[in-house]
Formats: sequence, C-alpha cells, structure tokens
Amino acid sequence: MDRNAKVFVAGHRGLVGSALVRRLKEKGFNNLLLKTRPELDLTNQQAVEAFFEIEQPEYVFLAAAKVGGIYANSAYPADFLYANLSIQTNVINSAYQNGTKKLVFLGSSCIYPKMASQPIKEEYLLTGALEPTNEAYALAKISGLKMCEAYRRQYGFNAVSVMPTNLYGPGDNYDLENSHVIPALIRKAHEAKVSGASEMVVWGTGKAMREFLYVDDMADATIHAMMHYEEDGTINVGTGKDLTIRDLVETIVDVVGFKGELRWDTGKPDGTPRKVLDVSRMTKLGWQAKTSLRDGLVKTYAAFQKAEV
Repeated sequence: MDRNAKVFVAGHRGLVGSALVRRLKEKGFNNLLLKTRPELDLTNQQAVEAFFEIEQPEYVFLAAAKVGGIYANSAYPADFLYANLSIQTNVINSAYQNGTKKLVFLGSSCIYPKMASQPIKEEYLLTGALEPTNEAYALAKISGLKMCEAYRRQYGFNAVSVMPTNLYGPGDNYDLENSHVIPALIRKAHEAKVSGASEMVVWGTGKAMREFLYVDDMADATIHAMMHYEEDGTINVGTGKDLTIRDLVETIVDVVGFKGELRWDTGKPDGTPRKVLDVSRMTKLGWQAKTSLRDGLVKTYAAFQKAEV
C-alpha cells in the first residue's frame, strides 16, 4: 500500500475502526477517507454508490456494522439483519464497481457454530448450528464474508475477510445493559471502587474460558492482512490463548484497584464452556499479538477513566 493512497475506513468511530485510524496514521497513511453516519449512511445504496464514484478509494477497510449485546440481538433481529446486510452489500459492490484495489471485511468469531470444537479453525464455519441469541447478526456477517469470496471467484475482486476473537480496548461500549464482558467488568469494578462497596457480584462460576485481543493489535493484524493476505476465505485473528473468567475478573479488579470481595452468582449462566480461535494461519502469515492482557487492560482502564471525566 502506497502511503499516499486513498484509504476508506468504514466505521471509523467504532472500536475497531478508530483503532485502525490510529494505527494507519502512525504508519504514515494520511489520505484517509472518514465519514460519520450523518455524512454517509452506509445502508443507503445510492449514497454509497455516489461516494465511491466521487472519491474512488483504492483500499477499503470494512469495519462498519450494527452491533449490540444479547438483549439487543434477541429483541431486534430484523434491524441487525437489514442494517448489516445493507452495509456490506453496498460497500463491497461499490468498491468492486469503482476499481478498489483491495477490501478487507471484518467478520466476528460469534459466527462460528455454537458447539464448534476448540480451538476453532476457519473451516468449522457453517458446520453446525449458530448461537440463537445472535443468529441474525451472525447470518449477516456470514453473508458478508461469502460475498467477498463470491466477488473474488466470479470477478477477481481482491476482497478478503478477517475473523477477530473477543476484542477490547479504548473506545469500547461500557453500557452495562449491552456491553461485552471486559468493558462491563471494568465499569462494575470502577463503580464498586468509587462507591466503597465491600463486594462485587459477578455472574456465573468463573470457570468458562475465553480469549481476548487488544483492539490495537487487531488493527495491526487487519493492516497486515491488507498487505499480505491474498487467499480465498477468511483468516482468524486472536492470541490463540484463553483464560478463565475468574482469572480475567481478578486481573481487572487488580488493575482497577477494587479491594473488596468477589461474590460469584452461580445461579447465572456461564455460557459456552470454552471459546478460543486457532490462529495458526495468521501466525504463518507473519503476525502475532504483542499486547499482554494486563497491559491491554491498563490502557483500556486509563481510556475509560479519561472518558468518564
């Protein structure tokens, strides 16, 4: 990628998109096309087509998506299907029609079968039933990566997909109603510390195992895929290492500085017993995560405190 090339980061205000912008600027890419939702509604086909015709971006990072927690996914499946299918269809087709050199589409590890063998390999996609609570979102994401494959096979369009594990970092959503596990725990631990609470309640037994990747590492991996990944199909991005939720919680409360007791509400569900990606393809491509979980949590908590002020 030429440092002066026009690069469109779709979804540049989101968790991954904002990290992509940070890393691209650090690497000397200054000709970035960045549009807010009011400036460019990616679900609007005519608006997206006009944007691509005028701007002619050479490279596209498709990080835009409608996302939400379990409640939102369960309550509004039609919204998640419509928005994500529209965004993907409009951006991928317009990029192809206007001569974009390469497009990287961001999937999600939640689109793998609910009961997939561990660690999860790329070829496990579509080999089993999806998690019902986010089926609509998963189906849309699967369609996006299959669209990339189809445009590559039929038209020779250089579109590839990356499949991130659970992400966290600056710019995350800390709403306790619909945030993911790390931002929710950071907020709970922070509020418990500030209020002087004697204990903090955590759902489940703490035995479930999960993998987490710092979002700036994800941005690095996505840029690496843009520069080096040329194969059909998707590629997993993660650390390849998991830990128990109990170990995660204990690390978070230590980073935040909460000194009270942890009380595990074992009447609440643990979810899938284990979820970790096989990242051997990405390792062979020459990329590995650099940020340790503790270092990433320290940076994330600092960003959270700054946002709270």
